[in-house]
Amino acid sequence: MLKIEKLAGIDIGSNAVRLLVANVITERDGEKSIPSFKKSALVRVPIRLGADTFITGEISKANKLRMLKAMKAFKLLMEVHGVEKYYACATSAMRDASNNAALISEIFEKTSVNIHIINGKKEAAIIFSTDLSHIIKPNNSYLYIDVGGGSTEITLFSKGKIITSKSFKIGTVRLLNSTTKFTSVWRNMEDWIKENTKGLKNLYAIGSGGNINKIFKLSSKPMGTPLTINYISTQLDFLSEMTYEDRITKLDLNPDRADVIIPATKIYLNAMKWGGANKIYVPKIGLADGIVKSLYYNNL
Repeated sequence: MLKIEKLAGIDIGSNAVRLLVANVITERDGEKSIPSFKKSALVRVPIRLGADTFITGEISKANKLRMLKAMKAFKLLMEVHGVEKYYACATSAMRDASNNAALISEIFEKTSVNIHIINGKKEAAIIFSTDLSHIIKPNNSYLYIDVGGGSTEITLFSKGKIITSKSFKIGTVRLLNSTTKFTSVWRNMEDWIKENTKGLKNLYAIGSGGNINKIFKLSSKPMGTPLTINYISTQLDFLSEMTYEDRITKLDLNPDRADVIIPATKIYLNAMKWGGANKIYVPKIGLADGIVKSLYYNNL
């Protein structure tokens, strides 16, 4: 007997806002329930909240209006799709904005969409709830790197268990706006990764985020094949030599991806170097996927 549910996740990031609608098909196998998650719709709106927060400390009037319109549209789309349950998360840019409470209140009043601001640790845990069993091997250790617009979440796990995790205030949109003031954050991240990966053998990286997904797509490698650190380094040089316009026209990158992909690649490359990981796996997962799975398992 099959049971089909419609669940949705809203990811309000520093570089873009996403709505994922998924069909969750549960099949009974004796006493076990076996769910499969199938994407029904994915909408991405390039509202760069981080460009406001990381410069002025608050979300601008223009982006407040865009956010309100986006949430109205997302609510209607969820109604059309017949979504039974959803959860909306906001990360670094909304978290750091001085006017976040007023905006969240206004959005709820006008759309009934309730936005939850989450910290870096919870963000990593939600993303981590996605199924990585096809990648993880019991004898290996993994450095999980999730690069967003405002922060980077690093999680280390070994023998199938999370060892430690930390959120760093360094992200693609932050780096676009400044480079010098992040010297200490880079150093803290380097020290933390080196300290926590010391002595680990068979260490691999796992990357999540829109930029690493795009880098993987550009590689034309089959899903499940890891990228080498040499490939990431070469790709960084290749992207850096191109103009912003060429990245859009020749690589078919979205305008709001064509600039942040370079700082993102730098973060992945440095994290791999500091941890001694020579290969990175790129499963196509993100916060919205994790929200849907967490909703299904009642973990939110």
